Amino acid sequence: MNKLIKILFFVLVVFGCGRNRETVRIPVAEVNRKILYFDQIPQTLIRDLHGPDSMAMVQNYVNRWAKQELLLMRAEANLSQDARDEIASQIEETRANLLIYHYQRQLMREKMDTVISETAMEEYYANNERSFYLMSNIVKALFIKLPVSTPNINRIRTLARSNRQEDMQQLENLCYNFAEKFDDFHENWIPMDRLLVELPEEIIGSEESFLRRTSFYEQSDSLFIYMIAIKDYRLRLTPAPYEYVKDDIIRIIMNSKRFEFIQSLENGIYNDALKEKHFKIY
Repeated sequence: MNKLIKILFFVLVVFGCGRNRETVRIPVAEVNRKILYFDQIPQTLIRDLHGPDSMAMVQNYVNRWAKQELLLMRAEANLSQDARDEIASQIEETRANLLIYHYQRQLMREKMDTVISETAMEEYYANNERSFYLMSNIVKALFIKLPVSTPNINRIRTLARSNRQEDMQQLENLCYNFAEKFDDFHENWIPMDRLLVELPEEIIGSEESFLRRTSFYEQSDSLFIYMIAIKDYRLRLTPAPYEYVKDDIIRIIMNSKRFEFIQSLENGIYNDALKEKHFKIY
């Protein structure tokens, strides 16, 4: 039995006797006076120290730790002073950036106005509509997948073509009872590709031509009947509907608010430092 196994066996005995792991730090390995303690080994590796796989994983972890520490020791002993200075500069820059980042985030959570009114979003869309051209065709649609044995299919077809709210309610009730799948996509705009992927075969011809000439489409195979009812559509390279890009507008406005908040914060701190003579330029 090697030394590591003896240590781990001792740990099992100690922990089994109810000793608190946090009050007893057991050394497992040492490299140049730096010690790896048992409580630093990931818990996922030591849940079952009786298992051979777990023991091997612990041994591998200890070996990887030792190799890294030995390599670090060699690097520290052999790097040039210029390299050391560059590393120290990078560490300090990273530390400064992290401190500033977390301070800015804290102030944004505490003080930044995060309310975006519907009016502000609509105004942004109206002033920047040309920035929101569609890169793909989008639709508002219904998709229905029915077993071929479904009764009253003609009634379902008729209801699917309708735009009346009471007909939609009847359609939902029928589809709840008979359909393999019914989806109105929460009446939201969706990419045409998301709709077409539901069909067993590709639609022949271009999407644009299909949308221009089709408000209701049906396909079938040996098991199912597939129905698509197109309620509205917009073609690619045309302005996107406001509802479709609303989330993008929220992100854009919020990013602008963050940028303005951070600029104001930086300018305020700068001006305060000048006023209080904490900063001067020689």
